[in-house]
Amino acid sequence: MTSTRRHTTGDYDHLEPLFAEFASLPEDDERRHELRERLVTEHLPVAQHIARRFAHRGEPPEDLTQVATVGLINAVDRFDPERGTDFLSFAVPTITGEVRKYFRDCSWAVRVPRRLKELHLSISGATAELSQQFGRAPTPSELAGHLGMTNEDVYEGLQASNAYNSSSLDEMLLDDAESSMTLGDALGEEDVDLAGVENREALRPLLARLPERERHIVALRFFGNLTQTQIAKRVGISQMHVSRLLAKTLAHLREGLLGSPR
Repeated sequence: MTSTRRHTTGDYDHLEPLFAEFASLPEDDERRHELRERLVTEHLPVAQHIARRFAHRGEPPEDLTQVATVGLINAVDRFDPERGTDFLSFAVPTITGEVRKYFRDCSWAVRVPRRLKELHLSISGATAELSQQFGRAPTPSELAGHLGMTNEDVYEGLQASNAYNSSSLDEMLLDDAESSMTLGDALGEEDVDLAGVENREALRPLLARLPERERHIVALRFFGNLTQTQIAKRVGISQMHVSRLLAKTLAHLREGLLGSPR
């Protein structure tokens, strides 16, 4: 009987030094291209393993493998070895997120004008390119400048992406009166940490510029999971004051992420 070898972190230890060299080389260096190809090729078993975890959901295996490979390429391009984490710790959620996104974004659910479809595809491509270049998600104004279009066009394209999804998430998975499981149930809940990966680097300088009290309140609310009442007691102000400060601070952070003028 043939057994499938399980890959472990140790299988890839010999590749870790290559990431430092890869990150140190300029974009147009031929050696960088060679390293990129090797790092992707050597880690393909990871992408294939993740793709197989989604094989029971009815999509062609080759499509899932292709999507997982795209996630792997993104992980190789975006990995920063100076952060002190190993590549697999970064790559696995990145690849998994790409596959999950595929199930949500694999077809247009409603009729959308061709212009908006093309706009959506242009923005998606530019987002991937600029995310790699900046190490964070680009703002709408940065996308507009890169694509040579107005901010309004970018916002329109981003809104059009809401119509781009897979079969309805309310679609029943089983033709069984006793089963109520939908596609949305099978996909599971959004991974909050994963969803925040793209904006984390953009948020860091914005948080650093906040007044100390506001920064402390945001940390207690979103990292300490405290209620507004608990925060009020901790900080020594009223719950109403906490509510107002949070609303004002979050609006400020939102504007910063969107690149809106302040």
